[in-house]
Amino acid sequence: MQHDTHTEPAHHTHEEHTHDIGRVSWSTAARATLHCLTGCAIGEVLGMVLGTAFGWGNVPTMILAIVLAFFFGYSLTLRGVLKAGVGFSTAVRVALAADTLSIAVMELIDNGVIALWPNAMDAHLSDALFWGALAASLILAFVATTPVNKWMIGRGRGHAVAHRYHH
Repeated sequence: MQHDTHTEPAHHTHEEHTHDIGRVSWSTAARATLHCLTGCAIGEVLGMVLGTAFGWGNVPTMILAIVLAFFFGYSLTLRGVLKAGVGFSTAVRVALAADTLSIAVMELIDNGVIALWPNAMDAHLSDALFWGALAASLILAFVATTPVNKWMIGRGRGHAVAHRYHH
């Protein structure tokens, strides 16, 4: 019996191209978190600035900041996935899968810091406390969310879902 020694070239399917699921570097997780932080920070800062400028109370200002953080966080991912030629409904599902937990953790830490920081919720736009507390809360949110993203990407979730559409 004769064996065929000719082998076909390896073809990788989209599903096989997972970038070593399970082995995710801290730099990969940090880049994913920075992507998430960008959208969150735009929304968070805009919401805090608008709420403070309009003289709103703490709760409506925080709600606006959270809503805008999710909006801008999802929007950045949605933009990248749509560029890959994916249909809108699929792109929305990808953005939700990629960013929901990351944004939620980031917002929990960010708003928790602002809420617990003495006098931060009552600071005005012209106060160094307003900007200092906001910057510190975003930095702490980044630090807390990076391990979450590392864990999710290592399991093929989170930003790993969106990364499949970036070539």
